[in-house]
Amino acid sequence: MKYEHLLVTSDGPITTVTLNRPDKRNALALDVMRELTQALRAISRTEALGVILAANGPVFSAGHNFADMAGATLEQARELFAVCTEMMNTLQALPQPVVARVHALATAGGCQLVASCDLAVAADNASFAIPGGKAGLFCHTPLVAVARNVGRKRALEMALTGDAIDAATAADWGLINKAVAPDQLEAATLDLIRRATRGSALSKASGKQGFYRQIDLPQDQAYAFAVERMAAGTVTPDGQEGIRAFLEKRPAKYMQRP
Repeated sequence: MKYEHLLVTSDGPITTVTLNRPDKRNALALDVMRELTQALRAISRTEALGVILAANGPVFSAGHNFADMAGATLEQARELFAVCTEMMNTLQALPQPVVARVHALATAGGCQLVASCDLAVAADNASFAIPGGKAGLFCHTPLVAVARNVGRKRALEMALTGDAIDAATAADWGLINKAVAPDQLEAATLDLIRRATRGSALSKASGKQGFYRQIDLPQDQAYAFAVERMAAGTVTPDGQEGIRAFLEKRPAKYMQRP
């Protein structure tokens, strides 16, 4: 498929989706968010094993497009943030692992986008902010994703001050997995997504979706959910193949897709 605001390319089992509005700082305009959601859903139905989310231009993403908000009615604003939430949730609903490759500033909804990916690698000169605390519109929705990565105190520091953090701090706080030199960014991202897509694709999809189901549950409910999912996984063909391969000391042969 061809997209107006995105580039979608595949290299073997890895598909890369690139935000491609550098002149607009890759702002998350309404049509961009709808297109990205559509692209992600299309990828979910392919043979891709992993997804990289990247961007072109001097900014990874400047967040929401203020032109969509200026003069908006309450219903229009609700629709905007509902579309954004759907896009963020789609990233986590994908059966494939998604890695953000962040080469520059990710702010507000752009920071939320990074936080909503399963994994993230950033250039060490990238930075991250949820800057509403410096202005008149607090970053309520970005804070949902960011807080689930970095915890309460650090999330509130970012939200209340609006100050940017550098990539090293983002890695230390858990917003990203690692920060690397800019010339190592592509290789480091490929290394991570390749390691994250080893093994059974069926098991990986169940594991990713199960993680997001259990992570915010109370511990007893999380264990009850995880026990049932792990028991069910044990008796799947890929589960049994992995067990037999280990016992027989041979490489496993897994199904490729659900």
